[in-house]
Amino acid sequence: MRLTSSADAALWTPVTGSLGLRGRRQRKAAIRMLLAQANSAIGREGRPGSRVAAWAASQAAPLAMRKADGRVLAWTWKAEPDLVVAMATVQLLTAQLRMARASMPMEYDDTENFPTPLGVGEKLLIAVPPNPASPPSATYTWDTGSHLITLNVVCRDRERFGTLEPALDALARSIRIADDLASGESKTLRLPPA
Repeated sequence: MRLTSSADAALWTPVTGSLGLRGRRQRKAAIRMLLAQANSAIGREGRPGSRVAAWAASQAAPLAMRKADGRVLAWTWKAEPDLVVAMATVQLLTAQLRMARASMPMEYDDTENFPTPLGVGEKLLIAVPPNPASPPSATYTWDTGSHLITLNVVCRDRERFGTLEPALDALARSIRIADDLASGESKTLRLPPA
């Protein structure tokens, strides 16, 4: 199963498929922000060499995403690439993954229904995480029966996170499953949910 998206190009810069110089600045900013959030979550300040690590990861990320072949899509906020990082993934829904989802901490039970063209999924906003070092985040999930589609969003600024919710919802609604059907191969009409 592969994913596609029609994300608003005025708001989001795709990291997926941006090889070489194209998208390099956005990739580095996003990876640097994620590394800084990971360091603060474990109680470390900026570590020496973190700029080099961000650069190395930004060079490897497009190749890894290309190898993922549509199973991973990633974006950064266009106006400020180190403000928001969003990543959509698709995973085979195994018994172990179902068990891991069922045993998540209590705060992950505060989801709300979220209808999209993929079906009715779940939306979870954690604007004020229990750990002060953790960044605000949003998670959108859809269970297709055979696969789990997840959009994870991390923001570095707690105060601006609430203003981004409409754009995050629009990004989640832009995600689609890419059918590998040739013309005339299917007689199934797909309609969006009512």
